[in-house]
Order: sequence, then structure tokens, then C-alpha cells
Amino acid sequence: MTHPLSLAFLTTFEVGPAEAVRIAAATGYQMVGLRILPAAPGAEPDYPLLTDDRLLAEVRAALADTGIRVGDVEIIRLKPENDWDLFARFCARCEALEARHVLVAGDDADLGRLTDSFARFCELAAPHGLTGDLEFMPWTAVPDLIAALRIVEAAGRPNGGVLVDALHYDRSATTLAQIAALPRHRVNYVQLCDGAVPYDPSDEGLIRVARGERLFPGQGGIDLVGLAQAIPKGVTVSVEVPHRALAGKLDALGRAAMAHAATMAILRAAGRA
Repeated sequence: MTHPLSLAFLTTFEVGPAEAVRIAAATGYQMVGLRILPAAPGAEPDYPLLTDDRLLAEVRAALADTGIRVGDVEIIRLKPENDWDLFARFCARCEALEARHVLVAGDDADLGRLTDSFARFCELAAPHGLTGDLEFMPWTAVPDLIAALRIVEAAGRPNGGVLVDALHYDRSATTLAQIAALPRHRVNYVQLCDGAVPYDPSDEGLIRVARGERLFPGQGGIDLVGLAQAIPKGVTVSVEVPHRALAGKLDALGRAAMAHAATMAILRAAGRA
């Protein structure tokens, strides 16, 4: 397979991490994405995988039994003030899971300070064998690919990367040519989904879709074939399709299987499968 596939946390958001590992194995993925820190602190519960050693052992056993690997772990939010001790515990947990990549979001409007924070996180992550992957999102301080790449390059850390999410590429001032021009060593994995076109461009609308109304690849209006052709060959594709309305009708296993099949269809159309 040209692109290993990873089952993103949000695609099967309602199941625990050990079950997510087993679902990934049952539906043809090579990797799984897990969440350890909340995406929206205060509005989202803490995730027990950070502190529960029994759960960690259960997940490690599921990984060993299935051969699935942990691709990415979520989520580090870089703010004006950060809890670096918490981040250190997070990175240690990621290493215990033999994870590869960490999703990083930039929530600091002071871009100089944000760049310093990103560099510091990458330094913290490196001894644990982790990359720090800065995801651009239109409603954040890092709204597009050029902004993300500028921060990553200025930070100058070898394990720093830019995370391209199909939805955010489509909703931001980012082009396929810019994606294709990304230095290969700055692309560790990408996220694939589809989205409705036209769409609500407000921050509230963008966030609502991103967190719960994405579509399976091929069901929306994003040029996913073009995106698949623009990303580096061999890079891991994380299939991130939170579809909360469908979750009430189809279980996590069924949705993971649908997401896998839809992604493979896109990759085949792009000549990447």
C-alpha cells in the first residue's frame, strides 16, 4: 500500500482506546489515533489514558495482539501560558504507546511566542521519539498552510512538521500547489475527510463541521483526488470523519469500515493505492 491508513480518534469517538485498536485491526487499518488530552479543555472530559495504568496496559495488549501501531496522539494546544509538566507527562505516555506523531494546535496570537512554544514542545517530544505536527485551522492563530510552515521553519526543530487536514485545506487560503511544495521532511502524516460545499464560513460553522459533521471521502465537494496526488508518497493518511448524526444509526465498527473503503476509493482514483 502506498499510504498506510490510520483510524483517527474522532472517527470512532465514542469507543475506548482498546476498542478503537481492535476496530482498526478488524477494518483494515495499519494504525490508530488516540486522544490523551482534551481538544477543548473545560468543555470536554479528561481522558483516562493519561493517568490510568491499567487502561494503558489494556491498550498495549490490544496493540500487541493486533499488530496495530499508534500513529498520532492528540492534542497539544499551545497558548500564551502552557503547562509544560503536563506536556512532559503526555509525551511519556505517548512513548509508552510507541506513538509516532503529536497533533499540535496554535492558540496564541503572539506568533513569536507561539514559535518559541512550538520549538520548546518539539524539544520536549524528541527524546520520546515523537514529532510535533502543527495543524493549521482557519479559526486559530495558524489559519493556513503558509502560516504553519512559517512557524515550523522558524522553530527549526528537525521533528517539527505541518499537518494538512483536508477540511482545513479546503476552508483556508491554502492551495494544492502549496501542499505539493511542502518539504518532505515537514510532512509526517495528513488527515483525510470530505465536507459539504458550499458551507458556513463563520468560525462557529467551521468548528461545528470539523468536530462532528464531516463526510466520508467522496461524499462532499473537496478535491480529495487532487489532495492525494499532492501529498508525499508513503505518508500516513489519518482518516478523520466525525459524523455524529450517523453515529446514532451506525456503530463505530461500521463507520470505520465505511471510512476505510471510501478512503481507498480516493487513493485508487489518485493512483496512490
